Amino acid sequence: MHTIALWGAHWGSGFWPVIPLFWGLFWVAVVALVITARRKGWWGPRHAPAAATPTASAEQILAERYARGEMSDDEYFERISVLKGGSN
Repeated sequence: MHTIALWGAHWGSGFWPVIPLFWGLFWVAVVALVITARRKGWWGPRHAPAAATPTASAEQILAERYARGEMSDDEYFERISVLKGGSN
């Protein structure tokens, strides 16, 4: 019994701080890997492309031109209605 008590005291006296440090670093690495995977798109929900319709990019270009003041209100709404298939 005396031998077991000495063995336990000597084995763990200098080694015990390493185990919590190891597990702490392990979980920090796991969280960093998950964050990196989500940001790079390796893991997580897949998003549909922004331009799902063929006219989406044309509508975006018209909106940008209208915002810059390159066309009037009437001209913008007329072109959007043509793109969407409406009549004047």
